[in-house]
Amino acid sequence: MAAAVRQLRALCPRTLSAVWSSCALQGITVAPPPCTLCTAWRSTVRTLHLRPSLCAGHNKWSKVKHIKGPKDEARGKMFMKFGVLIRIAVKEGGSNPELNLNLAHLLEQCRNNNMPKASVEAAIKRAEKAKPASQLMVEARGPGGCLLLIEVLTDENSRTQQDIKKILTKNGGMLSDGARHNFEKRGVVVVPAKDITAERALEVAIEAEAKDVQETEDEEEQNILKFICEMAELKKMRTSLEQLGLQIMSAGLEFVPRNVVPLDEDNLNNASTLIEALNDCPEVVRVWDNIQGHS
Repeated sequence: MAAAVRQLRALCPRTLSAVWSSCALQGITVAPPPCTLCTAWRSTVRTLHLRPSLCAGHNKWSKVKHIKGPKDEARGKMFMKFGVLIRIAVKEGGSNPELNLNLAHLLEQCRNNNMPKASVEAAIKRAEKAKPASQLMVEARGPGGCLLLIEVLTDENSRTQQDIKKILTKNGGMLSDGARHNFEKRGVVVVPAKDITAERALEVAIEAEAKDVQETEDEEEQNILKFICEMAELKKMRTSLEQLGLQIMSAGLEFVPRNVVPLDEDNLNNASTLIEALNDCPEVVRVWDNIQGHS
């Protein structure tokens, strides 16, 4: 695969750059121009759906979502959510990270976000002793018609769903059956984007056989790349990226939207307020959305 990409770039050095530029300007699927190399291209790589509208330096949604409240408070909330995620991971696969890949990926994220080791160990012990709890997905629609998938861990389903319904109603949202169909569960490997050009990111995605690659921002407003693959290919994807010399920030499973929706300024801010309110709910683990960022 790598040899094919290098050969293609050597024979037609402007092609890959032109393809990326076209995608970045128009937000369209990567496809080769009509030429004698088309057959070789199609036989060696699969189509990548690049989403430059999610790019970090130009993504208002990422900034609206993440710049909320004092950093210390946000840090505390993040550690609390990690504790809930650890509980879910331990519930699903046990407390040994060597036998529980999901927990191993989660502990790596805790380290990368400087969560104290003592707090991580305490979270694992609490998870082992915790009473059984229900994990469910609440489907909702937010301001401007955006779709939300709300991951919940609760000891009392009825009360928690009522609490979420109140938050939605108060902030311009509503429950919406069927929203989940707009999301796919995928493996996602995150790497820093600071030393990688857009063209190189595309090449790496092709060599690692990613289904998609997206550029966005993390909670610290650092540029990151998300390489997306099938769930079963997560470990293989991570290994491939490491072999290509990339630093891995995290790897795990996420709900990725099939289609995104653009929002105007008012709806963008309202959606941010709603998602922040949902994240403040103790039983809410994560909120996935299909909002498209814009300049």
